[in-house]
Amino acid sequence: EVVQYYLNRYHKAMEALNVLPPSIEPHASGHIAEQQQLVQEILNNGFAYESNGSIYFDIEAYNKKHKYGILSNRTLENIKDASRELDGVGEKRNQADFALWKMAQPEHIMKWRTTFYIPNGHYETGKKKVRQITKDGFPGWHCECTAMGRKYLGEHCDIHGGGMDLIFPHHECEIAQAIASQGNEMVRYWMHNNMITINGQKMGKSYNNFINLSEFFAGSHPLLTQAYSPMTIRFFILQAHYRSTVDFGNEALQAAEKGLQRLQDAMKSLERITPGKQTTIEGVKELRQKCYDAMNDDLNTPIVIAHLFDGARIINTVLDKKATLSAEDLEELKNLFHLFMYDVLGMKEETANNEACEEAYGKVVDMLLEQRMKAKA
Repeated sequence: EVVQYYLNRYHKAMEALNVLPPSIEPHASGHIAEQQQLVQEILNNGFAYESNGSIYFDIEAYNKKHKYGILSNRTLENIKDASRELDGVGEKRNQADFALWKMAQPEHIMKWRTTFYIPNGHYETGKKKVRQITKDGFPGWHCECTAMGRKYLGEHCDIHGGGMDLIFPHHECEIAQAIASQGNEMVRYWMHNNMITINGQKMGKSYNNFINLSEFFAGSHPLLTQAYSPMTIRFFILQAHYRSTVDFGNEALQAAEKGLQRLQDAMKSLERITPGKQTTIEGVKELRQKCYDAMNDDLNTPIVIAHLFDGARIINTVLDKKATLSAEDLEELKNLFHLFMYDVLGMKEETANNEACEEAYGKVVDMLLEQRMKAKA
């Protein structure tokens, strides 16, 4: 019930931010067969080996035909230096090799009995000799994304997202797994978002500056001077390019709030403008193409917003009777703002909500969870 409560809070927060829900949210534990198949394919193609019941990806064998590190531009020497010393390092041929399937110890909770067929590289009557191992184990943490992505999106997909901290090793391993299993890359474009900071400092519970969305909406965190609406948060994030650091601070959030209000006021003001015989102000006809060009330039939402502010300036100039808009250009501005504010940037009209009550209820649940953990200990 506690887990479901937090899942519901997450989905409510995403809905408040107008984030469209995914078509499917698969669980790694529900796709063990697909991960087992992926590991077996990599074994069959000669890019993995067995050691003490575990299966490891053989990076040196892979590098003889392909190149590991194409996303982060790392050499094998760099990769070895950056690889962490973890359990099982003595089982690996090279420090940079990563686990595809780990043999489970008796105390390991999640494990599945699995049979793998290990080619030994020798041929007999046109077939590879193989040896069979059957062990209780679990998949390496890189396998799930490749296996589930391939199941639901096919062998090739356009975009794979994630934080910059996942470029190496996680996404490098995903690329290698796809090529080693199917012979070519699965993902056409990798898009990595940057990190979030609070007043210039990394966000983290250890820094006592971790602010969740409900606290932003209610203004209930000590670092916040007021509540911020979901659309203010969304607009603030879109004012930074997705590959740039997003630094949350009260002054910046308040500026975003005012900026969003200015654009919304401009949109509403369009309905009060009486069209003239002709347009006497420059910039209207080029505005749409400028916005498209910005979106086509690696989703450059800050530039789109800057162009929308140019549009707001045009609207305010006309309202001040210092210029006129033809009926055609007036309709163009209405369509332009609706397209980019609502359909592209995903802004929406907001209604009052009861986030403060929700936050208070959440604190009660947190307290009960803490008491349960203490009692269990």
